[in-house]
Amino acid sequence: MIVSKLKEALICFKNLRVTLPYPYQPAPPEEGFRGRVDVNIDKCIGCGACANACPPRLISIIDQDTRRTIKFALGRCTYCARCAEVCPEDAITMTKEFELATNDKNDLLITVDLNMAKCERCSKLFATQRMVDKLAEKLPTEVEIEPDAMAKWLNTCPDCRRLIEGQKMSDYR
Repeated sequence: MIVSKLKEALICFKNLRVTLPYPYQPAPPEEGFRGRVDVNIDKCIGCGACANACPPRLISIIDQDTRRTIKFALGRCTYCARCAEVCPEDAITMTKEFELATNDKNDLLITVDLNMAKCERCSKLFATQRMVDKLAEKLPTEVEIEPDAMAKWLNTCPDCRRLIEGQKMSDYR
């Protein structure tokens, strides 16, 4: 028993240093390291794909009045990066930051507030205004629709669209 302990001590003295000099000389994280979640609020369209993909359910979506609030409670994050993988606008990225100790839980909270779009027909809130704007940006190149008809279609909720299309079908017969 004593002999094995002496062998260990000799090995340690021979190598001199067995640990990194952290925190005095921190080593940069390896390539592909997933640290703190960063949300670019200007890019987020509020689609909720991140909340659906998050295993620990730390991302919550609250629709209240004319606002959609997305909250990221990073104290529960497992750094799996699924939210970043599914974000269609690349608004979520994983940084190399890993020193997240804090005395205030609010330091680990990210909040995104977005305006909701209102249906022109029934006044129901149905999506974020950024989603509607993003679709208006992309659709003209994908589909040949006159701009006024497209704007009216985009500013109508799915329920009203279904009713409109149902009426068209009944008029067709």
